Amino acid sequence: MNMDFNFWVEKLELLPHPEGGFFKETYRSDTLIPQSALPKSFKGSRNCSTGIYFLLTGENFSAFHKIASDELWHFYAGDGLTVQIIHPDGKHNSIKLGSDIENGEVFQACVPAESWFASQPTNKTGWALVGCTVSPGFDFEDFEMAKRDDLLAQFPEHRIIIKELTRS
Repeated sequence: MNMDFNFWVEKLELLPHPEGGFFKETYRSDTLIPQSALPKSFKGSRNCSTGIYFLLTGENFSAFHKIASDELWHFYAGDGLTVQIIHPDGKHNSIKLGSDIENGEVFQACVPAESWFASQPTNKTGWALVGCTVSPGFDFEDFEMAKRDDLLAQFPEHRIIIKELTRS
């Protein structure tokens, strides 16, 4: 059986994601955290946690964006995935998700809340299937897509990856 990315898109019923790739929400906690118990960056109550499948193909990327919560990434199948992170203080690091532990890949990694991040498969002709767990739970009200010029003005030292991983 050839389990290419089309297999996973079909079997997991993945849909196009606004930041690039495909996704499906798999979990949303029934428990709500009231807005009064959350940091001011949240504009309402949030579920305790949410989870998605997320698939990217090599010719695509997930553009720089940020959310108000921590996001824990999990590797499942395919090629490795590189996540580029620009922290609020301007520090940059990258995480390599995948199963090649001997070469620095990890099965799980966290992107801290309010950090700008983008991702792409390490193999430009491959694909990567990952999962993302967000806590407090994801809500599109907490999602901000980066504008290239704004990000370049704020972090000119990261010009190369910003130009590579933004769409406008």
